[in-house]
Amino acid sequence: MAYWRLLKPEMHSAYANMAIDEAILMARIEGKAPNTLRFYGWHPSAVSIGRFQDIYKEVNLGNCKAYGVDVVRRISGGGAVYHDTEDEITYSVVMRRERNEAADVVKAYNHICYGLIEASRKLGVNAEYHRRGSRQCPNITVGGRKISGSAQANRKGVILQHGTFLIRIDVDKMFSFLGTPSEKGRAKVVAIARRRLTSIVDELGDEVSKKRICEILVKGFEKALDVDVVEGSLTNHELDVAKKLEKEKFATRKWNLEGKT
Repeated sequence: MAYWRLLKPEMHSAYANMAIDEAILMARIEGKAPNTLRFYGWHPSAVSIGRFQDIYKEVNLGNCKAYGVDVVRRISGGGAVYHDTEDEITYSVVMRRERNEAADVVKAYNHICYGLIEASRKLGVNAEYHRRGSRQCPNITVGGRKISGSAQANRKGVILQHGTFLIRIDVDKMFSFLGTPSEKGRAKVVAIARRRLTSIVDELGDEVSKKRICEILVKGFEKALDVDVVEGSLTNHELDVAKKLEKEKFATRKWNLEGKT
């Protein structure tokens, strides 16, 4: 049985969260950190966009500024995501690939996503794996409605996959910060989203604490990945790299607006 490091939930700004994920990725590449499972939250609430997205199309920057919502560009692909301080848990997995690169990327997606499915079922929610197009990250769905989405970055034989696990969802709030073509277009997008998104609370009809959900997520990942996780902490090296990345990359206008460092 392999042992992984577990980083217990902490709240950070969007810039710090993305910097920590990349710092762990870099440390794993360099052999200075083990495979790692991390949970975190966003304070303040934030919008993250995919590596190659156009921030002006994907984000309502005016509303984000007015309400103090962070906006950050990820190093992973995928689409724009609203991260509410109270209503979601975000996970990240950093793991070394095996020899067959293409096959192992798919295998990693499958295993990580099945960890989320296993956790959902332990909570009493009948979640399923929803495979999408070859260039799109799979989702976890309940009755065809998305409850978790993920994105991935791959560097030098190491995978970073991070994603959301929705506890509650406020679609109107979400799309007040995401970009829509017009007010009429926003109403249409919101109506579609109501049919396509769900959450743990929506499915159970009751509240579940973040602590309890994280405990069950750990068990789900352990089973799906066939590992034991051991609670640990970031190394001083990772903390130093994360601080540098936050200041010089993720908190900069150049990175967030143009995707350049």
